[in-house]
Amino acid sequence: MTPVSLPNKRKIINDPVHGFVTIPSDLLFDLIEHPLFQRLRRIRQLGLTSYVYPGALHTRFHHSIGAMHLTHDAIDTLRLKGFTITPQESEATLAAILLHDLGHGPFSHALEHTLVKNTNHEELSLFLMQQLNKAFDGRLDLAIAIFTNKYSKHFLHQLVSGQLDMDRLDYLKRDSFYTGVAEGVISTDRIIRMLTVHKDELVVEEKGIYSIEKFIVARRLMYWQVYYHKTVVAVENMLINLLKRAALLVKQGEQLFGTPALLYFLKNEIEPAHFTDDPEVSAQFAALDDFDVYTSIKVWTTHPDFILSTLSRAIVHRDLFKVKLSSDPYTAAEINDAREAVIKSFPQATASITDYFFSSGTISNKAYQTQHDKIKLISRDGRLIDIAGSSDQLNISVLTQTIIKHFIASIVTK
Repeated sequence: MTPVSLPNKRKIINDPVHGFVTIPSDLLFDLIEHPLFQRLRRIRQLGLTSYVYPGALHTRFHHSIGAMHLTHDAIDTLRLKGFTITPQESEATLAAILLHDLGHGPFSHALEHTLVKNTNHEELSLFLMQQLNKAFDGRLDLAIAIFTNKYSKHFLHQLVSGQLDMDRLDYLKRDSFYTGVAEGVISTDRIIRMLTVHKDELVVEEKGIYSIEKFIVARRLMYWQVYYHKTVVAVENMLINLLKRAALLVKQGEQLFGTPALLYFLKNEIEPAHFTDDPEVSAQFAALDDFDVYTSIKVWTTHPDFILSTLSRAIVHRDLFKVKLSSDPYTAAEINDAREAVIKSFPQATASITDYFFSSGTISNKAYQTQHDKIKLISRDGRLIDIAGSSDQLNISVLTQTIIKHFIASIVTK
């Protein structure tokens, strides 16, 4: 696609979270106008979370624009503190953060490993960025180098991908705003003003410690209260099971309604290598979004296949799996009891049917990773201190522990 030819591409977007957002260059405007980026308007940021928080209808498009805005603020802050960031580096960093979520499939993380196997959205984002780079005659070379951490200035990569990156700052503030969950509110302005660079590493001025503490605690609370809310776990597992059933029927020769893009991924076992081997794969992925899936589910509510129609109606009418959470693993007997309860609920149920109306597994959260890319404070005398060991108000090191919860989700509970 040829970039849009307009006399003025320095447009302003009115964002409900950050206020007025300026598009700072023609290249960034052209990237936003490209169909691959416009597709993000049709990918919900929080997937199926609106089943719990009705306001959570914002999209990856909103988030990507917001992350670009915060990155622009961060670059301005670092420049004011005397760090050299050229116009080319600035534009490339903004392009990298703008495009960082291109690889998300329908409903964001909900189907991350369902329609495309053995991959994640970061890998697909990089592939699509490389495709865009060809269309833009190599103008994204530097952006890709920053995105993959192959550029000489590591701190620019940290703005895009790190434990205190602009991606996280935006999604916490944005998700809190649209869900109404106040526990996720963070001071992005304060955090950005406290950023500095020490030996090519993004660090935080020591006086910003309390804002960073709040950021880490907010992540922990948002994961359990929003991202891993048990109702979200329920509907995500229902959708995964539903698409497994749809894929099985299609491969068995069933004439199933579906948009061309969705049927393509239901019929074929797609893995990352297929994106480079077959141009049709990336074209079909670029055409796939939330609307393909939800439109198909609405039609499937009347399909003669008992499993497909029952799960479809349950999702459309919000008759969701019931979920039980436990800090301890469920025993084989407890899992078997849950399966038996499903079988008793349906006269036509068999063991194979039960698999579609039952899910079990684990969810885990670690608010702060200590293995790599630590959040470091810099004192006035130049000493670097890991945030985990420097707090005088609360023990951040506690939040470095991985919390695992086990779940059983089924159409009935015993």
